[in-house]
Amino acid sequence: MMEANRPDPDALLKAIQTEEQLSRRGKLKIFFGMCAGVGKTYAMLEAAQRKKKEGVDVVIGYVEPHKRQETEVLTEGIERIPTKPLAYHHVTLQEFDIDAALARKPSLILVDELAHTNAPGSRNVKRWQDVEELLQAGIDVYSTLNTQHLESLNNSVAQITGIVVRETIPDEIFDRSDEVELVDLPVPELLQRLKEGKVYMTEQAGRAAENFFQEGKLMALREIALRKTAQRVDFQMTQYRTLHAVKGVWQAGERLLVCVGPGPFSTRLIRRTKQMANELKAPWMAVYVETPQKPMGEEKREAIENQIRFAQSLGAETAVLQGLKPGEEILKFAHEKNVTKIVVGKSRRPRWKDFLFGSLVDELVRGSGDIDVYSISGEKGEQSPKWKTDVFRSPWTQYSAPLLVIVAWTGIAKWLLPHVEIVNVSMIYLLMNVMIAVRYGQGPSLAAAFLSVACFDFFFVPPYFTFSVSDARYWVTFLVVLSVTLLTSRLTFQLRRSAEAASARERYTSNLYALSREMLKSRTTREISAAVAQHLAQVAHGDAIILLGSEPELMFLEATSNPNWHFDETDRAVAHWASKNAKSAGKGTQTLPMAKAIFFPLIGSRGVIGVAGIRPSEDTAFLESAGQHFVESVIGQGALAIERAMLAEEARSAEVEAEREGLMSALLSSVSHDLRTPLTSIAGAAGTLLDQDQKLSPEDRRRLLESIEDESARLNRLVENILQITKIESGNVALRKEKHSLEEIIGSALNRLDASLRGRKIATDIPEDLPLVPMDGLLMEQVMVNLLENAGRYTPAGSPIDIRAWRNGKYVQVEVADRGPGVSASDRTRVFEKFYRSGKKDVWGSGLGLAICQGILKVHQGEIGVKERDGGGSVFYFSLPLDTATSDSESRAAGSGMENGEKSA
Repeated sequence: MMEANRPDPDALLKAIQTEEQLSRRGKLKIFFGMCAGVGKTYAMLEAAQRKKKEGVDVVIGYVEPHKRQETEVLTEGIERIPTKPLAYHHVTLQEFDIDAALARKPSLILVDELAHTNAPGSRNVKRWQDVEELLQAGIDVYSTLNTQHLESLNNSVAQITGIVVRETIPDEIFDRSDEVELVDLPVPELLQRLKEGKVYMTEQAGRAAENFFQEGKLMALREIALRKTAQRVDFQMTQYRTLHAVKGVWQAGERLLVCVGPGPFSTRLIRRTKQMANELKAPWMAVYVETPQKPMGEEKREAIENQIRFAQSLGAETAVLQGLKPGEEILKFAHEKNVTKIVVGKSRRPRWKDFLFGSLVDELVRGSGDIDVYSISGEKGEQSPKWKTDVFRSPWTQYSAPLLVIVAWTGIAKWLLPHVEIVNVSMIYLLMNVMIAVRYGQGPSLAAAFLSVACFDFFFVPPYFTFSVSDARYWVTFLVVLSVTLLTSRLTFQLRRSAEAASARERYTSNLYALSREMLKSRTTREISAAVAQHLAQVAHGDAIILLGSEPELMFLEATSNPNWHFDETDRAVAHWASKNAKSAGKGTQTLPMAKAIFFPLIGSRGVIGVAGIRPSEDTAFLESAGQHFVESVIGQGALAIERAMLAEEARSAEVEAEREGLMSALLSSVSHDLRTPLTSIAGAAGTLLDQDQKLSPEDRRRLLESIEDESARLNRLVENILQITKIESGNVALRKEKHSLEEIIGSALNRLDASLRGRKIATDIPEDLPLVPMDGLLMEQVMVNLLENAGRYTPAGSPIDIRAWRNGKYVQVEVADRGPGVSASDRTRVFEKFYRSGKKDVWGSGLGLAICQGILKVHQGEIGVKERDGGGSVFYFSLPLDTATSDSESRAAGSGMENGEKSA
């Protein structure tokens, strides 16, 4: 038993690695309660105040005081991170600011309501995802949680209360927390708090008392909270035992284990163990030990799989163990899992077999120690089936070669007999039998052993050519040959089976590792689903398919390993059943077993998100035990990865929606502000003309009309900018590329801005041999208008503007330089954002001009930027790609436009 008392090195290494990873993370403490009003937030703030007195850097990230004065008092003296306002449906919501918390990086932060759903526009969809970021950054977190917000308890709570809660967290977050503090309150005290208005306001309290807050319901919720906390403590104890290699059984709570086999008797054992587990309200497990000494045919293997699946359907944790001694493997597993009771069937073998080969029950009883062993008998008349063994199931072609070798050696030895001692002949027979056992396996080696003994007796032992033995010493020779051959063949068979099992485990481990790497590299649900389908197809030696969708009627094909899989109505019916019932169905199961494929539900933290189907090839046994566990591992990992990708896509969609809403709000704000100025000027000038027409001089009348014209032009440009940015954002910009002269484009833009640039010196520097540029002339003219208008708006009146263009390899570069205040380094990356304006408050503009320029250059595959100008000012520059067929011979004709030099506007 020395070996059984040793700690499992793999489990110990995994526990140490897990603890090392956790040491780099922050610590999460959850204040857990049966429902609202038990005092979770109050208890969290009290603990925070104690930590602050100890000198810990504590801040409040988000706390919901629920307008309770006693709770507000506990927040005094603790730094509070300002919340982040987010607009949603014309309402401003205050959300936890994860970026500010990460930038502040305290030792401990309080984040209330762990299951809260963030408002659209937040980086994460759920608050528990914000908490995960804080923990990854090494920040300790205190948070609160109710029973109904745990995913695994959601249905139970809904059944008790009749209320379905949509905000839930995955159980994994709760299980991985470093500490769970149960905040408990007797039901009468909670109901009294409700009446006093300390849970909800008066109107809400009345509705709550009629629905959720009823004495019977609260008692049930309290029991659920207590049991969940106890399970959490049990989980922590198991982790401690693994880390510290504790092998003795701690009777802290009952845990049952049943030993199953292929016979129908195991069905009764499983049912009886389930009943015991229900009576004790304890978890239970079902295990089967596969040993090299017990070769299995397909019929026996299928029976074992049925028993394992039956135990799983009743809620058992299952495992298939492998080893030479079943009793030792079961006891080792039981000690690792802190099992308190083992259920096993009574032996039905004759006593002489138990005496020779040992009894599993006796072995378990002798080595159980503190574990109770229950030996249960079967029903009267119940017989174990006679399974076909594969010991002698080698192909007949493998028997012929060994037998021919024995016959050949017999002939050779008979011919050499005058020159060879008879003892050497027997040794050669022994050597051949060993070689046959190693090469051909158990059945052929046993046949060769009996044939070699018969030949040796018939041809070499006096009296010759009879099976009589005159000298009793030869019986020792016969026995040695048979025993050595039998032992060698048995050991060879065991080694071969062990090697096959190790190879299978290594193959499955490699596949899981490869799948994990592929899922890490994949970003979309389609890529992840394709990786899962390929790996499932490999292990099943067939085809695999992934269907996504939470509703069976709305499932859609996401990936398949075989595009030619004909997904018929039978497959669809099985997939719908598996999705609806969250259980596997189809081939090899108890539900629709005649189907050609088996479908497994993909279960994420929010429920079933789809199904995975496997259709093995016709000539392949469906799934052995290790393969079954591999499939479950792949499907479990795949479901979580797919759900993570779905959440990321939802977050991106929410971010896009929030950005769209922000754009609309900014657009409305900008339009309301920017339209008002020119409209006010136009209305004022027009009203003056109507009211004072007879009193106005011709010069005043002309000045007012020019004002109306200028403001109308400004208004027209604003509308054009809004329409242009809308087209760019929607991707509806249709380019009409033709080869244009940059000089003509620049000249046309200067003519359009003649009035607004009046009084400025405009200098242009454009080489005569500059080639024609493929572009949309109207759009590029708009770029030049926006850049020149921007230069005129943000620079002192009368200051010069320089325009320069030249060829730079495969591009044409254009610069618009001014002598204004310039653009600060912090603003250079933001000036091209929509609705962004500089700090100059007295400048009119919508903040769309430069964003439009960037959008137009982008669809032209060009670039735009801004830099500081030597001597003061800024330089806005952009580049346009030249057509590869463009040559210098296509240069514009000299004198076709304005000459290089200066133009006074």
